[in-house]
Amino acid sequence: MNPTINIAIADDEELFRKGIAFMLERESNFNLLFEAENGQDLIDKLKSSKQQPDIILMDLKMPKLNGVEATKIIHETHPEICIIALTSYSGKTFITNMIDVGASSYLLKNSSPKVMVNTINEVFKKGFFYDETVFKIIDEESVAYNRESIKRNLDKEVLSSREVDVLDLICKQYTTGEIAEKLFISPRTVDGHRNKLLIKTQSKNVAGLVIYCIQNKLVQISDDEI
Repeated sequence: MNPTINIAIADDEELFRKGIAFMLERESNFNLLFEAENGQDLIDKLKSSKQQPDIILMDLKMPKLNGVEATKIIHETHPEICIIALTSYSGKTFITNMIDVGASSYLLKNSSPKVMVNTINEVFKKGFFYDETVFKIIDEESVAYNRESIKRNLDKEVLSSREVDVLDLICKQYTTGEIAEKLFISPRTVDGHRNKLLIKTQSKNVAGLVIYCIQNKLVQISDDEI
């Protein structure tokens, strides 16, 4: 039996929000804790709720406090909560901005219910998740982005061979346990390598680490590995 995943939704469109809530409640391992109509409402409910969500589905454009600012605040106050950006904006800038402030995944509103359910389960299991569509958007060299927002370039020579191995498997979206098994090391050792990689790349979370590696061509990911 899959573990129960506590979820919150933040979206200012009530009809859309209720539709998502209806779909979530049909999944046996999903527990919808509460809904919020904007970022400020979400933060207020996080403060008053006795039970905290494992995952938040976060719209980007909302009144009072938008999804980017709300994600930034929640990443600082509740770093254990994974935030999935749920939006109709598919531009590379929107995606990288959300990852930069601490989002764990990016889900387009035209995605199927099956994709949404899979994304939530994968984020809960791994701490981040990207589907093929988002990977391709991130990897689009033809789409311009603000280079000032990119962290310092990291040459592979800065990394140990084991860190490169761990980095490669992280970007292929393997779990800590799966990486440990493939490399014949302990999960604790994998965690240690991952933490060093986060420091060296100045990434806020594993999602940011993956984005950094794709942007700077540190790893090569083929379609069949997504």
